[in-house]
Amino acid sequence: MAPKIYIVYYSTYGHVAKLADEILKGVSSVEGVEVKLWQVPETLSDEALAKMGAPAKRDDVPVISPAELDDADGLIFGFPTRFGMMPTQFKAFMDGTSELWCPQRLAGKPAALFFSSGCQGGGQETTALTAITQLVHHGMLFVPVGYTFGAGMFEMGQVKGGSPYGSGTIAGDGSRVPTELELQQAFHQGKYFAGIAKKLKGSP
Repeated sequence: MAPKIYIVYYSTYGHVAKLADEILKGVSSVEGVEVKLWQVPETLSDEALAKMGAPAKRDDVPVISPAELDDADGLIFGFPTRFGMMPTQFKAFMDGTSELWCPQRLAGKPAALFFSSGCQGGGQETTALTAITQLVHHGMLFVPVGYTFGAGMFEMGQVKGGSPYGSGTIAGDGSRVPTELELQQAFHQGKYFAGIAKKLKGSP
């Protein structure tokens, strides 16, 4: 059977959601792989989000429950940085996976990460490093993008997010949108991860 990949993200202002769309395209470019986009539940009130100027959540992307992670053969998690770590919304979601952790239902499944930050020193690598603990306790197999993106990893002429840990974007004050290079890395990550998931699943 075709490996089933879930892209599960949290996005406040839409930057991570944009990367998720591009990762979806990358996964979809690999033949014989199924993929679905999900959002984690919001923990802030509508009033708080309005004060933050956050746009409404997309209604074309369903909200996932922790138990549904078990249905996937591979998981790609995305979120913005909050002081060098994943935000409360995603941490709350992961805290709800105890029923999967006890029997190790996610053990052996490949998992990857992508992220956004407000600036280049905003914690993209520390966010990945601290998020890896979630994967480790579940026994998942972390699949970094490494330097497989090639020359794009060494671009020095423009501000860009992303790292060997995963694709990423710099949000700035919120008005900056992912650049073409950042989107290309996200596409590459999706395609690369799908190939790994196929190998682990033993798909032809």
